Amino acid sequence: MARASSFDTSGRNQDFWTIPAKKSKTIAEIAGPGIVSHIWMTIWSTEPHYLRKVLLRAYWDGEREPSIDTPVGDFFGLGHARPATYQCAAFSTSCNNDGDPLEGVAMNCWLQMPFRTSARFELVNEQEREPVNSAYFSIDYQKHRELPAQVLYLHAKWRRECPCDGWKGPGSVTGSEEWSQRMAGPDGANRSDEGNYLILEAGGVGHYIGANLSIDNLFRGWWGEGDDMIFIDRDGERRWPPDMHGTGSEDYLCHAWGMQKVAHLYSGESWREKDNHNLEGKVCVYRYHLLDPVPFTNNIRVSIEHGHANSRSDDYSSVAYWYQNEPHRVFAPMPPVAARLPTP
Repeated sequence: MARASSFDTSGRNQDFWTIPAKKSKTIAEIAGPGIVSHIWMTIWSTEPHYLRKVLLRAYWDGEREPSIDTPVGDFFGLGHARPATYQCAAFSTSCNNDGDPLEGVAMNCWLQMPFRTSARFELVNEQEREPVNSAYFSIDYQKHRELPAQVLYLHAKWRRECPCDGWKGPGSVTGSEEWSQRMAGPDGANRSDEGNYLILEAGGVGHYIGANLSIDNLFRGWWGEGDDMIFIDRDGERRWPPDMHGTGSEDYLCHAWGMQKVAHLYSGESWREKDNHNLEGKVCVYRYHLLDPVPFTNNIRVSIEHGHANSRSDDYSSVAYWYQNEPHRVFAPMPPVAARLPTP
């Protein structure tokens, strides 16, 4: 075992790094072969929403394009730039004041990250004025003489739609009169993933291991009932039905009758803004396929309806996680800071 960390090499207690505003810094560059087995990190900043404004990127084997590209908070399951305390099989976080956007938070990841020749981790500070005053981190990794020839690499990518293109306005509310009327007509039947919220589209050989979703309920009412749809090795063709078709958002998240405020090993709700979390406010939820990964040998597409038949126009963002061979498809550019900030 070995570790790359921010410890003070002078032997004193300045065990952190600073990153100026609008600058990036490589925090670890590790020679392979090896496997990163644990990341611990905490950041102190005086700028609100720092968890969305600072990016975490990882590059395997000298590649020029990142295989992990996500706001730092979202990577660890903290959506809406809100610190919180929760734990699951892949991640855990802890802080003193859940929901305070300026609160410091400990963030841990236990997903295995193999690399053959090198691993490089980078923090990108896209805050407008403030430096990252303190970035503390430890990246633990195993040294190996060699890795299997068919090793697969961890990938993670953030995306957002704000708002999703649904039935905008009061008609978006589940159970309203307009909603009921439209559900009884052609709008209530969906036999395509066109218009769904896209979680992942990837090409190569690998397996999907899940996602976290950060949803802001913009129109009140129940935000769920969206079916998950997964197309496997279709070469771009999405003929109905999908290879895997779910029965509703809460069902994909392994809950029922709405979401409950629980954080289990592989699924749950890591943070809620309001007690009435199924009908109003912001929520963070997750489903990790660590024991039931979805394999693909050519390509995969994972999407979910935003409300049944895409009836709702809420704010959705997500991080998808998957393993695959390299090279991977080049990711879409990260949206600018203004397009990443949570809604008021």
